[in-house]
Amino acid sequence: MVEAFVRLVCPECDKDWEEAPTDLPSHRKNFSCPDCHATRRLAEFMRTERDLELVKQFEE
Repeated sequence: MVEAFVRLVCPECDKDWEEAPTDLPSHRKNFSCPDCHATRRLAEFMRTERDLELVKQFEE
């Protein structure tokens, strides 16, 4: 089985990284950057629309 991942980028400090969608909260919940601790809705950290769609699939 291939493990899925989503790409994230912080809108404040531009840190980019990858996470497993199962390790993330709902795209509507608050999420904090591990570097600068900026807090926004998780959806705002998604690098692409495809990453957001993948997170939504795992929420169901």
